[in-house]
Amino acid sequence: MKYQTITGDRYYHIYNRGNNGTNLFFEERNYEYFLRLIEKHVLPVADIYAFCLLKNHFHFLIKTKDLEDSKRISKGFSNLFNAYSKAINKAYNRSGSLFQDRFKRKMIEDEEYFKTLILYIHLNPLSHNFSNDFMLYKYSSYSKIISKSQSFLKVEEILELFGNVDNFRFVHHQRQNEILEMEDIDFI
Repeated sequence: MKYQTITGDRYYHIYNRGNNGTNLFFEERNYEYFLRLIEKHVLPVADIYAFCLLKNHFHFLIKTKDLEDSKRISKGFSNLFNAYSKAINKAYNRSGSLFQDRFKRKMIEDEEYFKTLILYIHLNPLSHNFSNDFMLYKYSSYSKIISKSQSFLKVEEILELFGNVDNFRFVHHQRQNEILEMEDIDFI
């Protein structure tokens, strides 16, 4: 599979899953460690707008920084995934690849798609049955955005995109209801 080169000053959906669909996160401390590694390796090369960490996969919506050497961006992500893989393999006495493949990336060039992707990322715990309430899912950026708490996220830019925090909540609930209605449909 040919991978799109990551360049500076662009928006991307970054995602991956565990090798053969296996888990990436085994206990609470793994999620926290992954988030600390993001701060160390990703924040110097990209701003983060949304994220969701699920047991067996993750999603990020980022904007890469305009760096003279754009290879630093891929290197930052590579360092994140390598550091995390090594720590997990050591902690759980495992070997081999933790991630399915190199991380996937899709450039985002449309504002409506950007907004839709934020909803998709935040509702992922509900869509994959990891949680009955996406608002309470601990390892998603949703709660950090609505609380406006101090974080590495671009909260003000996100809320401005949706108008305000109330509309941000409303649009998420509207999409949640659409998902739940789809689950109630009997397909024959």
